[in-house]
Amino acid sequence: MITVHMIPTGQTREIPKPNTVRQLMNRLKLRQMDALIIRGDEMLTFDRSINDGDHITVRLVGSRG
Repeated sequence: MITVHMIPTGQTREIPKPNTVRQLMNRLKLRQMDALIIRGDEMLTFDRSINDGDHITVRLVGSRG
């Protein structure tokens, strides 16, 4: 399980272990350009692995107007 903190909504979710950032984005129903994925102080690309127990920040980007 990984813990995902969504910014700017402040929502926190636990998601059964996705293997990659791309799988995480698919489970969150987000497109590649919708968010930045951050682990600690490192921004992750879509082919990077995610480990069980990781704490991930999903920073939503883009215009909401």
